[in-house]
Formats: sequence, structure tokens, C-alpha cells
Amino acid sequence: MSTGTAGTTDPSGQPAEAAERRREQHGWYFYDFACSVYSTSVVTVFLGPYLTSIAKAAADADGYVHPLGIPVRAGSLFAYTVSVSIVVAVLVMPVVGAAADRTGRKKPLLAAAAYTGATATACMFFLEGHRYLLGAFLLIVANASISVSMALYNAYLPQIATPEERDAVSSRGWAFGYTSGALVLVLNLVLYTGHDSFGLSESDAVRICIASAGVWWGAFALVPLRRLRDRRVAPGGDGAVGSGWRQLRATLRDMRRHPLTLSFLLAYLVYNDGVQTVISQASLYGSEELGLDQTTLITAVLLVQVLAVAGALGMARLARLYGAKRTILASLAVWTLILASAYVLPAGAPVFFYTLAAAIGLVMGGSQALSRSLFSHLVPRGKEAEYFSAYEMSDRGLSWLGPLVFGIGYQLTGSYRDAILSLVLFFALGALLLARVPVRAAVAAAGNPVPERI
Repeated sequence: MSTGTAGTTDPSGQPAEAAERRREQHGWYFYDFACSVYSTSVVTVFLGPYLTSIAKAAADADGYVHPLGIPVRAGSLFAYTVSVSIVVAVLVMPVVGAAADRTGRKKPLLAAAAYTGATATACMFFLEGHRYLLGAFLLIVANASISVSMALYNAYLPQIATPEERDAVSSRGWAFGYTSGALVLVLNLVLYTGHDSFGLSESDAVRICIASAGVWWGAFALVPLRRLRDRRVAPGGDGAVGSGWRQLRATLRDMRRHPLTLSFLLAYLVYNDGVQTVISQASLYGSEELGLDQTTLITAVLLVQVLAVAGALGMARLARLYGAKRTILASLAVWTLILASAYVLPAGAPVFFYTLAAAIGLVMGGSQALSRSLFSHLVPRGKEAEYFSAYEMSDRGLSWLGPLVFGIGYQLTGSYRDAILSLVLFFALGALLLARVPVRAAVAAAGNPVPERI
């Protein structure tokens, strides 16, 4: 089905249309600016170690907690909860994506997902004592919400940017996100390291840092919600809510008509599983396995955020010279070296940890931004939200396997080093699958113009 007029869905470059497109692009960047603080401050830095400490306080003599009567090693609870949250997102995202394409009303759905996640994050202020179950529940809600909102947010990309603009626009979005993450981490570092002077306990400071991410998310989400606009769609079809699962089945059938797009999604599913697991478990690895303090972890992630801005923009330039596919493949080789180095990293050595953090920052933003822009070329016109729901299932929604493998690895061995070594397979196999995708043929098969370099 069609979404919008030719001037918006397929921008013609006329001055008035170009100005409107830039206005939407600037608003679009700000959703990354809003929600990336959750990913950085909550998931990457504070919540893993903090929720683990709450679970350990509630554990029995053998170190196990028993959610729903299931024995779980306290050190694995965070990884398992991330995995469960992603399964929840898998069930919700395709239905929401189908509803957005069927009704053309992405913006109200984006608002609902954003403020559900922001509220759940703000409520994490109440995590203390033995409330690990509350923490797990709020993490599931917030993580599922950000996955749904990102699917809707990403679906705007092919509507607000021409094919030639997408690598740059996507990379700028990531750069905005990393900028906000760095800014808030500086504030977190000031509050955490100086909590005594503010009259706060360490636990109070951590809970404020976590909850403030929800407030930030909700406040800056107002900018894209004001600037982005919905496109009209052709009338007809069932109501979106009643037909959600039928539309999901139709989407999957339709995707089988584009096997090259599916091949890219499979490759992305595999290597992004590794990326997302590294992001969510890095602080836990640093605190529990390497014995690094919270200040070291915050400054390391701050280093990642600062360098990720340069990395995202720098890899966009490389993509213009060598194509997005080749640039992504090079980044996956770097990811593999990073994990191999992390396995042998000595405990209690922050300098080596900072070196790895710098390497992660240089490849993380670019590999994700270029994957998003590359996929935007493979989406049939009029099916943006549906296909980006499938993409988001690969970006977040199907990335349950990495955290699950990581959690099982620790549950069985009691060593986070053994757990992190298993992630090398995700990058190696993902690179092999991506190398086999003929991306120029995939773009043409989706009915889209093929850029000069891709």
C-alpha cells in the first residue's frame, strides 16, 4: 500500500520539500537523543550491577533466587531478564508495525511506546532492598517499550530521507544519541562520585541516575513528536487491532517474496545479537569479573559515547568511499578482536579496559547506523513500519539468544570470561552471512533505486 504523496515518500528535492524534509530529519534525530540515555545509563552502566546486587541480597545460602519458583543464580538474573524482555518485544512489535502501516498513524503509537518505557524507567527509583522482582518487571516493560518505539522510529527513515541521504541521516541520528548519552553520563559521574557531598547514599545516587534517564527520555521525546508527521494511506482493509496477527502472517509471507532482504536480516540477526549482548553485559563483566569500581565503568562508557560520535560519522564517510556493506564487514572483524582481547583482559586493570572501550566506541555506532541505512534500501515502499518491525526484531527483538547464552554460560561455569568468549561466534557467523548477500541485487529486487555505492 502507498504511504503519503510522491513528494514525501519519494522526495523530489524541490526547495519547499527539501526544507520540510530537513525539519523532519532534525526532529527525528532527537528521538535518538531522548532514548539513548536509557540504553547508556540504565542498561549499559547502572542497572546490571545494581539489580545483581539486589538479587544477591535476596539470594539463598547457595546464591540462588527463585522467581516464579525457578532457581536462578543471582548473577544470571539480569541477563535472563534482558532475554525475556526481548521475547515480549517479539510478540508486540510486528503487531504494532502492522497497525502503523495499516492506519498510517505511527506517531501516536510512537508516543505510547516512548512514554510507557519512560515511566517504567522513572519507577526504577523505587528499587531497593530485596525488590529484584520489581526490578525485573520494570526492565521487561522498559526494554520491550524501547524496542517497539525504535521500530516505529526507524520506519520514518525511508520517508524523510532520499536514498543518497540515508547513510548520513542514520549516522547523525546515532551521533545525536551518543552525544546525549555522554552528556548525561557526565552528570551521572558527578552525582555518583560526589554522592556524600549531596547528602545521598551510593544506592540513592544510583537510583536517581537510573530514574533520571526516564525523565530525560520523556522530556526530549516531545521534539520528534512535534516535528514528525503521519502519512495518509490508501483506505481499505480490516481494523489494525483486530487484524494484527493476520497482518503479521501476511508480512512474513510478503517477506518471502524478497529472499535477499531476508538474507540480510538473518545476517544482521546473528551479528547484532553479539553487539547487543556486549552493550548490555559490559558493565556486569567489568564489575563482577574484572573487579572494576562503578566510577571506572561510568568513565569507560563515557569514553565509548564520545568516540562513538566520531566513529558513526567516520564510518559514514568510509561507506561513501567503499560502500556500507564493506564498511560493516570491517567493523565485524574489529568486534571479533575486541571480544578475544576481553577474554584475556587482566582483572583490576582499568587502563586495558579503557583501551577496549575506545575500540568499542569507534565501531559500535557506525556498524549499527550503517546496518539501519542499508536495510532501508531493502524495504518495499509502503511497508516501512512492518519491515522495520522485523528489522527491530533483529536489532533488539530477536537478540534474546546472546544474553541467554551469556547467562547460561555463567550459570554453568560461574565465569563471565567463559560466557563472553561464546559471543565471538555471533560476529564471525554474522560476517560470513553478510558477505554472501548481493546488496545491489537486493535493492533492485525491493523495487528501489540503487545508489552508486552500497
